[in-house]
Amino acid sequence: MPQPASASPTVLRIILGRQLQTLREQAGMSYDQAAGAIYASPWTLRRMEKAEVGLKLNYVKSLLMAYGITDVREIDSFLHLAREANKPGWWQSYADVLPAWFRVFPGLEQAASLIRGYEPHCIPGLLQTEDYARSLTLAGYPAARREEIDRRVALRIMRQQILTRSDPPALWVVLDEAVLRRPVGGPAVMRAQLGRIIDAAAQPNITLQVLPFAAGAHPVMYGMFHLLRFPTAELPDVIYGENLTSAFYLDKPADVATYTEALDRLCAQASPADKTASILRQLRTGYEYE
Repeated sequence: MPQPASASPTVLRIILGRQLQTLREQAGMSYDQAAGAIYASPWTLRRMEKAEVGLKLNYVKSLLMAYGITDVREIDSFLHLAREANKPGWWQSYADVLPAWFRVFPGLEQAASLIRGYEPHCIPGLLQTEDYARSLTLAGYPAARREEIDRRVALRIMRQQILTRSDPPALWVVLDEAVLRRPVGGPAVMRAQLGRIIDAAAQPNITLQVLPFAAGAHPVMYGMFHLLRFPTAELPDVIYGENLTSAFYLDKPADVATYTEALDRLCAQASPADKTASILRQLRTGYEYE
């Protein structure tokens, strides 16, 4: 049974879920048959394999035995990893403002070695200033109380710590020109925000490109998405995208290949990264006056 390398709890849970699925399939058992071994529903088993729920240790042990794993050391090793996978990440302390569909993403983001993406609507959360993030949050949650707004903004700012740690991920984002021209929060907020991403573009692990209006039609005119790649060999690339009330996570090779190819073509249409700082400075002049 393969042993995953050191990973965050979220990634570890995904890896173990995939291993449980592989073991079930190797044992020739259906969802119904495997669920019967733990006196649970097939839906519960599906959610375990997809890392949508925590790994109950008694379920895991019973499943391993049902799949023909009898070596006590193997079982104990798997259970140890399951305990590690069940540890809460720091973002769980913000569970009151984490939508159910977003709860997996901070863990994936924290574990990624490469984050690529396309942003057609706003500055990516990892590069937002606090004022910009607050303006977006107020627009998105107009009925929310001050305390809730503060919590949502704090969560976004906390996520940015991955860019200043000792081993930050590589971040490569294509920003639609509309993102830079949309006056979120007013001129002062936008000046500061553009200054922030000008500084970010100078960091060795960050690559920013601007997709100008003049580029015309492009292959990703459907909305934002991110591609996340991990140093853990057991976990494939993941495509993440979201809309107003939900998100999607794709890891099938064909899906990932389609998005990766589209992103590569988008990068080719966007302005070169070495032109980004000058483009941003020019656009910032449009916010010089209140």
